[in-house]
Amino acid sequence: PVRTIELDASNKDLHEVTVGQFKLFLEDSGYDYGNWDGVAKYSPTDDHPMVNVSWHDVTAYAKWAGKRLSTEAEWEYAARGGLVGKRYPWGDEVTHDDANYDGTGGKDKWEFTAPVGSFGANGYGLYDMAGNVWEWCQDWYGKDYYQNSAAKNPPGPGTGSSRVLRGGDWGNDANYLRLAYRNNDAPDNGHRDHGFRCVSGSNFTSG
Repeated sequence: PVRTIELDASNKDLHEVTVGQFKLFLEDSGYDYGNWDGVAKYSPTDDHPMVNVSWHDVTAYAKWAGKRLSTEAEWEYAARGGLVGKRYPWGDEVTHDDANYDGTGGKDKWEFTAPVGSFGANGYGLYDMAGNVWEWCQDWYGKDYYQNSAAKNPPGPGTGSSRVLRGGDWGNDANYLRLAYRNNDAPDNGHRDHGFRCVSGSNFTSG
């Protein structure tokens, strides 16, 4: 449902976290991560978005970086880039010049992920808010949560079995790239199309 909510200020990373950035985290922290085979296939350079990461992996990175994951509400606000009532971060239509999604053409020359920032930014200067990889959010997923959510800084449900993912990915058709489309997965799962970006600022997490 369409709702008006109020959010405190926060600063979202301009790009999805890259393979190179995640490698630095592993080297510095000693965090145990072992899914590199899938990363090498789907995100082959340090400039590609990190993939094959679970919700636990990405929250560990965020803590190391002194940041956090955005709430779902913060993610959608940032993704819209100041546009109101539009289907995508740039308007109501999408082509392969706008984002990396199923198939190739135009600027989209990649079978799998594209290097971050390969397409234009939205109105807030954020890249790849639609397509490329699904982005983990802080929230537990609740199908009907936004029918009665808090009007200010909604943190998501207090409990759940899966966490929210937003934004669509390189293998999805355009329907999944819509700003209002909601996805979710178990927090232990890390797939070839699961990535993330971080945010700094006030913390409204639901646990």
